[in-house]
Amino acid sequence: MEKVRRNERMSVLMKLMADSPNTVHSLGEFGALFGSAKSTMSEDVELLRKTVEAFELGQVDTVTGAAGGVIYRPKISREKALKTIQELCGMLSGTERLLPGGYLYYADILSTPGIVNRMGEILATAYFRVEPDFVLTMETKGIPVAFATANALGVPLVIARHSSKVYEGSAVNINYVSGSGKMETMSLSRRAVWGKRRALIVDDFLRGGGTARGMVELMKEFNVMIMGMSFVMSTAIPRKKRVTGARSLMTLTVSMTEGEPPTALVEPADWLLSGDILKAPMPIGGWLT
Repeated sequence: MEKVRRNERMSVLMKLMADSPNTVHSLGEFGALFGSAKSTMSEDVELLRKTVEAFELGQVDTVTGAAGGVIYRPKISREKALKTIQELCGMLSGTERLLPGGYLYYADILSTPGIVNRMGEILATAYFRVEPDFVLTMETKGIPVAFATANALGVPLVIARHSSKVYEGSAVNINYVSGSGKMETMSLSRRAVWGKRRALIVDDFLRGGGTARGMVELMKEFNVMIMGMSFVMSTAIPRKKRVTGARSLMTLTVSMTEGEPPTALVEPADWLLSGDILKAPMPIGGWLT
C-alpha cells in the first residue's frame, strides 16, 4: 500500500468519526486502514483532538481499557447553540406563521436538514452525560429532530405510533389524553424496546403535555428509565404541563392586542440563556415499574 500522508489520514479520520458519532473506534482499526503503527495513529488523533477543540467542532476523547479507542462527540458550545436558536426565533416570530388555536407553522424548519441537524446537536450535547440507550418520539412531525438527536448521540431511534402495524409484530397499546383533551391511542412494538434501558424523549411541540405524558406511561410498560424530555418548542401557556423536567429549545407566547392580528413571540428557552448546556438534568422518572 502506498504511504498515506498525515494530512490525508487526518481528513479520513475526521470523516469516519463524524459519520458515526459517539462510537468507539480502535487505533488498531485505523492502523490497519492506513498501514500505520498504533503510535503513529495516536499522534494523529491527538493532533485531531486539538484541532477540533480549537475550532469548536465537537470533542474527541480517548477511551481506555480493552475495548477502548477514540470517540467523537459533536458537542456545541452554549454561545453557538444560543445563536442558532435566536436566529430561528427571529424567523418564527410575527403574524405570518401563527395558526388558529395558538399553533405555529414551522414544518419547513423541521424539513431543513441543516437546521434540524444543528438542533439535534444541541439536544444531544445536553444529554451526552446521562447516556440514553435510545431516543423515543411520537409520529410524525418530531421524527426529523429526534433522528438528528439520535444520530448525534450514536443511539437508535424508536417511534411510537397511533396504531400498531402488522409488519412490526405484537405491540403494547395504551390510551392517553392529548393536549386537546381527546382520548388517543399510542402503540409500540414489543420488539422495539426491552427492559432496564434508558430513553430520551424528543418531540416537536409541547403544549399541555398530554402526548409527552403518554410516552412516559408507554415506557412504564417497558420498565424503561426516562433520562429526559426535550422539545423543539413549548407554549408559555398553560404554564403547568402534565409532565415535569421537560426542556424545549424555544418558547412560544401569543400576544393579543385589540384591533390587531395575534402575534407570535418566540424566544430561546431559559436553560439556553443561562447555565451550561453540557450539565444534563437529573433523570425524570427513575426505573418506572
